[in-house]
Amino acid sequence: MTSNVDNVTQATLKSFLEAFNRHDLDAIMDYFAEDCALYLPRGASPRGARFEGKAEVRRGLSTRFEGLPDVHYADDRHWICGDLGVSEWTVTGTALSGERIEARGVDLLEFRQGKIIRKDSFWKIVE
Repeated sequence: MTSNVDNVTQATLKSFLEAFNRHDLDAIMDYFAEDCALYLPRGASPRGARFEGKAEVRRGLSTRFEGLPDVHYADDRHWICGDLGVSEWTVTGTALSGERIEARGVDLLEFRQGKIIRKDSFWKIVE
Protein backbone atom coordinates (compact mmCIF):
# COMPACT_ATOMS: atom_id res chain seq x y z
CA MET A 1 0.00 0.00 0.00
CA THR A 2 1.41 3.38 -0.99
CA SER A 3 0.79 6.47 1.09
CA ASN A 4 -0.04 9.68 -0.70
CA VAL A 5 1.55 11.83 2.04
CA ASP A 6 4.66 13.78 1.14
CA ASN A 7 6.59 15.01 4.18
CA VAL A 8 3.57 15.43 6.47
CA THR A 9 4.69 15.17 10.09
CA GLN A 10 3.42 16.02 13.54
CA ALA A 11 5.31 19.31 13.13
CA THR A 12 3.23 20.00 9.99
CA LEU A 13 0.02 19.56 11.99
CA LYS A 14 1.38 21.76 14.79
CA SER A 15 2.30 24.56 12.36
CA PHE A 16 -1.13 24.27 10.72
CA LEU A 17 -2.77 24.82 14.13
CA GLU A 18 -0.42 27.73 14.85
CA ALA A 19 -1.65 29.41 11.64
CA PHE A 20 -5.20 29.11 13.04
CA ASN A 21 -4.08 30.76 16.27
CA ARG A 22 -2.62 33.66 14.25
CA HIS A 23 -5.93 33.86 12.29
CA ASP A 24 -3.76 33.80 9.16
CA LEU A 25 -6.09 32.59 6.40
CA ASP A 26 -3.39 32.86 3.73
CA ALA A 27 -1.05 30.59 5.70
CA ILE A 28 -3.89 28.19 6.52
CA MET A 29 -4.93 27.92 2.88
CA ASP A 30 -1.36 27.08 1.82
CA TYR A 31 -1.89 23.69 3.50
CA PHE A 32 -4.94 22.84 1.35
CA ALA A 33 -5.12 21.22 -2.09
CA GLU A 34 -7.26 22.89 -4.77
CA ASP A 35 -9.90 20.13 -4.59
CA CYS A 36 -10.19 20.10 -0.79
CA ALA A 37 -13.27 19.73 1.40
CA LEU A 38 -14.02 21.15 4.83
CA TYR A 39 -16.63 19.92 7.30
CA LEU A 40 -17.39 22.25 10.22
CA PRO A 41 -18.85 20.85 13.44
CA ARG A 42 -22.09 22.81 13.07
CA GLY A 43 -24.46 22.89 10.16
CA ALA A 44 -27.78 21.83 8.71
CA SER A 45 -26.81 18.14 8.43
CA PRO A 46 -25.40 15.63 10.92
CA ARG A 47 -22.05 15.91 9.10
CA GLY A 48 -21.95 19.69 9.67
CA ALA A 49 -21.54 22.46 7.12
CA ARG A 50 -19.57 21.31 4.04
CA PHE A 51 -17.39 23.50 1.84
CA GLU A 52 -15.77 22.18 -1.37
CA GLY A 53 -12.86 23.66 -3.29
CA LYS A 54 -10.22 26.04 -2.02
CA ALA A 55 -12.27 29.24 -2.40
CA GLU A 56 -15.25 27.75 -0.55
CA VAL A 57 -13.04 26.27 2.18
CA ARG A 58 -11.51 29.71 2.71
CA ARG A 59 -15.00 31.18 3.00
CA GLY A 60 -16.00 28.47 5.48
CA LEU A 61 -12.93 29.01 7.62
CA SER A 62 -13.46 32.77 7.63
CA THR A 63 -16.82 32.14 9.32
CA ARG A 64 -14.90 30.62 12.26
CA PHE A 65 -12.91 33.82 12.73
CA GLU A 66 -16.01 35.98 12.28
CA GLY A 67 -18.15 33.96 14.72
CA LEU A 68 -15.36 33.54 17.31
CA PRO A 69 -13.07 36.56 16.75
CA ASP A 70 -10.72 35.51 19.57
CA VAL A 71 -10.74 31.78 18.76
CA HIS A 72 -7.68 29.96 20.07
CA TYR A 73 -6.55 26.32 20.08
CA ALA A 74 -4.39 24.93 22.90
CA ASP A 75 -3.52 21.71 24.75
CA ASP A 76 -2.88 20.12 21.36
CA ARG A 77 -1.55 16.70 20.38
CA HIS A 78 -1.00 15.38 16.85
CA TRP A 79 -0.72 12.00 15.12
CA ILE A 80 0.05 10.84 11.57
CA CYS A 81 -1.08 7.44 10.29
CA GLY A 82 -0.50 6.88 6.59
CA ASP A 83 -2.35 9.58 4.66
CA LEU A 84 -4.38 10.64 7.72
CA GLY A 85 -3.60 13.12 10.45
CA VAL A 86 -5.38 13.74 13.72
CA SER A 87 -5.07 16.89 15.79
CA GLU A 88 -6.63 17.01 19.25
CA TRP A 89 -7.06 20.38 20.97
CA THR A 90 -9.11 22.59 23.27
CA VAL A 91 -10.79 25.48 21.48
CA THR A 92 -11.69 28.66 23.35
CA GLY A 93 -13.24 31.90 22.23
CA THR A 94 -16.02 34.38 22.68
CA ALA A 95 -19.01 34.25 20.33
CA LEU A 96 -20.47 37.47 18.94
CA SER A 97 -23.33 37.01 21.43
CA GLY A 98 -20.80 37.26 24.27
CA GLU A 99 -21.05 33.55 25.12
CA ARG A 100 -17.70 32.09 26.18
CA ILE A 101 -16.84 28.84 24.34
CA GLU A 102 -14.53 26.11 25.60
CA ALA A 103 -14.64 22.65 24.04
CA ARG A 104 -12.38 19.70 23.44
CA GLY A 105 -12.20 18.60 19.84
CA VAL A 106 -10.32 16.91 17.03
CA ASP A 107 -9.59 17.53 13.39
CA LEU A 108 -9.43 14.53 11.09
CA LEU A 109 -7.22 15.42 8.14
CA GLU A 110 -6.64 13.53 4.91
CA PHE A 111 -3.61 14.33 2.77
CA ARG A 112 -2.58 13.88 -0.84
CA GLN A 113 0.94 14.84 -1.92
CA GLY A 114 1.48 16.85 1.25
CA LYS A 115 -1.74 18.90 0.96
CA ILE A 116 -4.99 18.60 2.89
CA ILE A 117 -7.82 17.23 0.79
CA ARG A 118 -10.28 16.83 3.70
CA LYS A 119 -10.56 18.53 7.09
CA ASP A 120 -13.36 17.29 9.31
CA SER A 121 -13.77 18.95 12.74
CA PHE A 122 -15.52 17.48 15.76
CA TRP A 123 -16.20 19.27 19.06
CA LYS A 124 -17.51 17.97 22.35
CA ILE A 125 -20.87 19.58 23.11
CA VAL A 126 -20.75 21.37 26.45
CA GLU A 127 -24.09 21.80 28.22
